[in-house]
Amino acid sequence: MASQSGLAKYPSLVDKRVFVTGGGSGIGEGIVSAFAEQGAKVAFIDIAVKPSLALCERLAAQGYVKPVFRECDIRNIESLQATMQSLAEEVGDFDVVVNNAGNDERHKVEDVTVDYWDERIAINQRPMFFTCQSALAGMKKRGGGSIINLGSTSWHMAGGGYPVYTTTKAAVSGLTRGLARDLGPYNIRVNTVTPGWVMTERQIKLWVDAAGEKLIDQSQCLPGRVLPWHVARMVLFLASDDSAMCTAQEFIVDGGWV
Repeated sequence: MASQSGLAKYPSLVDKRVFVTGGGSGIGEGIVSAFAEQGAKVAFIDIAVKPSLALCERLAAQGYVKPVFRECDIRNIESLQATMQSLAEEVGDFDVVVNNAGNDERHKVEDVTVDYWDERIAINQRPMFFTCQSALAGMKKRGGGSIINLGSTSWHMAGGGYPVYTTTKAAVSGLTRGLARDLGPYNIRVNTVTPGWVMTERQIKLWVDAAGEKLIDQSQCLPGRVLPWHVARMVLFLASDDSAMCTAQEFIVDGGWV
């Protein structure tokens, strides 16, 4: 399996203003770190304060531009939009928006209530649109931008055990393609990055047992495990000028599972 040594540098990402949701841990931490290592100016939000602050300090100690973190619950759209405005005033209008935050809590069909449905939508679907809306004016002023929405292979593979989650993640593709058409005239590109089963601390703690390891080995074309940095590298490409004519597309990073 490839290592992180000798990977590409993207000059077009130097000093770019990047906004990431859910950037404090897991895939989000990998994305924030990857942009910082490219010389970008990163702002991110999360509800997990301690790991988010630790990430900022760690990256600063490594000599990178220290990311700007704000605690924010994306279920509160008014707070989300106000936080984005505040961050844009601090670091500048965003060139890149990465909609990473989400929660794949398991649930049974029989147990889903209207309140639970609405709460899952409020985490996994609704904020994606409003982050894009909030960044739009700034991207127009800057002459373009790149929006990257994080999807999931769960619905591609007809995964069971979390039907509201798969519904929200299937909707990401529709949002991406619709926004790509509407925002293309402003030179704003919109794409989906769809991770497979990524070995984050949360996944390993909650879901990856011996049966899960066996399933991965049977299902992926490639050996090894998908890690946060694999997903982050695809995000970097789509944020950079190297992907200048890529929009309305889905890019799957899953080792060849679906």
